[in-house]
Amino acid sequence: MAYNLDKTDLKILKILQEDGRITNLQLSTEIGLSPAPTLERVKKLEKSGIIKSFHATLDPSALGLGIQTLMLVTLSRHVDNAIKNFITAVNSIDEVVECYHLTGSSDYLLKIMVKDIAAYENLASNRIASIDGIGHLQSMVILSTIKSSKKLPLKYEADVKAAEPEMAG
Repeated sequence: MAYNLDKTDLKILKILQEDGRITNLQLSTEIGLSPAPTLERVKKLEKSGIIKSFHATLDPSALGLGIQTLMLVTLSRHVDNAIKNFITAVNSIDEVVECYHLTGSSDYLLKIMVKDIAAYENLASNRIASIDGIGHLQSMVILSTIKSSKKLPLKYEADVKAAEPEMAG
């Protein structure tokens, strides 16, 4: 379903990315609409698939997930059953929290969260490396996170200014 976004929709999306728990009344006040049309717009954004879901962001270290790694995976062969097998296997491993299909020298990038190095070694050696069709693995331990944003870069202010005609001086 195609949905044409206007500047009000972009404002709603920007605000919801910053605070998904904002009340409809607070949101309507911030965008300058009454609550009913604000709620209607949010529901349309959800129905169109632009808003996929609302989540709580958790602190991995507070939950005992002290080790985060990235793993580059190269498959040894690129036939349909090897790819499907890899995807099915990765989707069954809870510690793999993200998986990206890549261009370049590696086929996939996995983001993995575990409690400690022993848990990572066990996961990498016994579960991931044993997936049929894997040719090469390269691991990188994340030392610290400099930036981690779930906000998409919505530039509605610049778009609105560009659309406004300039005043003759």
